Amino acid sequence: MPKFCANLSMLFTEYPLLERPMAAAKAGFKAVEVLFPYDENAAEFGTALARAKMPMALINCPPPNYTDPNGPRGFAAMPQEQVRFQGAFRRTVRYAGALGAEFIHIMAGAAEGSDARACFVENLKWAAESAPKQKLTIEPINRHDLPGYFLDDFDLAMEILDEVNAPNLYLQFDAYHAARITGDVLGTWDKVKARVAHVQVGSVPDRHEPSEGDFDYAAFFKMLDKQKFKGWVSGEYNPAGRTEENLSWIS
Repeated sequence: MPKFCANLSMLFTEYPLLERPMAAAKAGFKAVEVLFPYDENAAEFGTALARAKMPMALINCPPPNYTDPNGPRGFAAMPQEQVRFQGAFRRTVRYAGALGAEFIHIMAGAAEGSDARACFVENLKWAAESAPKQKLTIEPINRHDLPGYFLDDFDLAMEILDEVNAPNLYLQFDAYHAARITGDVLGTWDKVKARVAHVQVGSVPDRHEPSEGDFDYAAFFKMLDKQKFKGWVSGEYNPAGRTEENLSWIS
């Protein structure tokens, strides 16, 4: 089976965040990821990870705007926010270093047009050069969940990866978003798999446990094994009940 990871922003929310790594370990996960962990003291979070013997697979950049809880989840493709992006990225790199995070997912934000594309490419080149030892990802996200999100297309993502041409920048593949964007998860995977370093899963169309819904995740996991995919496969979904009540998909 693949190496399964738990998204602690969505799973085990019955517990305070610093207790979730241990809950994930007891449930059988081998790593964790967190979308925006910045409310927590990095040293205390690191201690919680060490106590649970859980590596941190991924965190998102940028940190959210604390003065506006409904603010943008990303602005790397927003030309007017380049200075803000650079400051946020530096902070994220420091936090990732404290937690030992393998990947930083750079979020594009809501934008459109050629200026946004050029800005995204420029910011990604800068980020990759600024933190050459840190692995980075970009992820196509569907506009049903994030209206106006710039990187909403896998072909565009591949073009941007080619243009940036950085050895530490990879594709993050969320099967739920692939289903929403293309309607063909397996066909999309075949087109992009060579660039994928991190996978996320959730049922289609409801984004619950990947043991439910229209997509055959058991077959997908077997395919990943056959293809010798070495990255993490993270459960990023909204549990239908308590997280522990339905974890058959990792066994």
